[in-house]
Amino acid sequence: MSWNPALDPDCPTGDAVDAIETVIVPRARDLGGFEVRRALPAPARQMVGPFIFFDQMGPAEFLTGKGIDVRPHPHIGLATVTYLYKGKIHHRDSLGTDQWIEPGAVNWMVAGHGITHSERADGDYVKQPHSLFGLQTWVALPKKYEDEAAAFEHAPKDTLPLLEGEGKQVRLILGDAYGETAPVKVYSETFYADALLEAGASIPMPDNHEDRGLYVVSGAVNVAGQDFEAGQMLVFRPGDRISAKAGSEGARIMLLGGATMDGPRHIWWNFVASSKDRIDAAKEAWRAGDWAHGRFQLPPGDDAEFIPAPAK
Repeated sequence: MSWNPALDPDCPTGDAVDAIETVIVPRARDLGGFEVRRALPAPARQMVGPFIFFDQMGPAEFLTGKGIDVRPHPHIGLATVTYLYKGKIHHRDSLGTDQWIEPGAVNWMVAGHGITHSERADGDYVKQPHSLFGLQTWVALPKKYEDEAAAFEHAPKDTLPLLEGEGKQVRLILGDAYGETAPVKVYSETFYADALLEAGASIPMPDNHEDRGLYVVSGAVNVAGQDFEAGQMLVFRPGDRISAKAGSEGARIMLLGGATMDGPRHIWWNFVASSKDRIDAAKEAWRAGDWAHGRFQLPPGDDAEFIPAPAK
């Protein structure tokens, strides 16, 4: 039984209802030099499967000496993946990971009980103009994994399953879909895929997952007789057979979803948890600033500064 109040088991399905359950138009905000559009969480929907946070970054162009510069900050109760189309981001974390995030690759950071990381454009990379365009997503962890030790996996672009044919190219980023499985370890039933569609090409949504959605990155798609432009997220009813057809200029879409999470989640700042007590404990630990012996440490090589916790 799904806990999600947006899924009413008494509602009719199939031809008796619209195929699209929810349309989300992301909220846009300027982060000083580039725009971020947030689709999840939204008033109409907290999660799609385990996906609880979904941001589009850019596209943006940076001048020499400029770029993304996010100081060390903490996470709990989630896993992150930043998937880039253009540009690079330098990731460092409290496990000692020092890894550049590059287009098409997967950098899978599991926060669990607690991790700290930074995301920057630095070194020689910012000595020339550069661009940034991509998506950052958070995946909530099931209750039994919330307090797991932090972990990090890197999967280069060429290790991810790639399906091609009939005017479409689909790269599987996380989980399983279309008979393929991505290499990184996930903690609940999940799928996340990058699909490029030529003009008029169609792609069915995976039918082996309860919660399913798509986000239009570029171009436009037609679903159930309706057209949707770039920057919109669609969420579908469980069990319905759904396909998306690209418009006259083609489309790039992200497919996402999985099993409904085992209950709602509390979100405060960068923390996700099944209880407010877990959030409060993480707040206190970060504010204590005991980097040598406390719950959180700063990333080696990037430990000269950090983002303070919000006052509220």
